[in-house]
Amino acid sequence: MNIFVAKLNYDTSETKLKQTFEQFGEVTSAKIIFDKYENRSKGFGFVEMAEDEHGQAAIAALNETELDGRQIVVKVANPRD
Repeated sequence: MNIFVAKLNYDTSETKLKQTFEQFGEVTSAKIIFDKYENRSKGFGFVEMAEDEHGQAAIAALNETELDGRQIVVKVANPRD
């Protein structure tokens, strides 16, 4: 399952993002999107989880909670066109 995570603190690391989701199941990848010109986080990222039910549990538990001082938004990622 691919999960979209928004409103991240610009200082949140991919390691911290992965650790946050690992409490719900196996995380296959965690990626924060960076601005290639300014080389800083754009404030959102994606987490891929091996099992859909673990991803749903993570979304339910983490949406609108605080991570590194910011209230994050967690939802199912829309597929790319």
